[in-house]
Amino acid sequence: MTKARLTEQAPVFLVSDLKASVAFWTDQCGFTARLYGEPPDFAILRRDRTFLMLSQKPEDHRIVPAWKIKDKLWDAYFWVDDAVALHDEFKAAGAPIDYGPVEQPYGVLEFGIQDPDGRDIAFGQDIET
Repeated sequence: MTKARLTEQAPVFLVSDLKASVAFWTDQCGFTARLYGEPPDFAILRRDRTFLMLSQKPEDHRIVPAWKIKDKLWDAYFWVDDAVALHDEFKAAGAPIDYGPVEQPYGVLEFGIQDPDGRDIAFGQDIET
């Protein structure tokens, strides 16, 4: 029997300002976006074969980034084929670099950014052979 394959993934974030978050991911991180709703309250962003979904948070909801709950924990982690080139691209576009690129003890060259809601998002390249 053939086993089914997972082909793509999409973290889903509630965001405090959908318009600002979409602008961040498109202008500073090179994603494209499709918006849904009138007025828009949901977006699907894509870069290569990577997706991210954003949904406008309910008015009474408070967003708490994972690192505020547990130190050094990300809200999303994207695997990349060239961490240095992506870091340089993001930096040139004005993305807020949180750290790196740095070789981690778990065999990954990694850097991190923060989104408009303060979430830590990491991008890592496997450097173990």
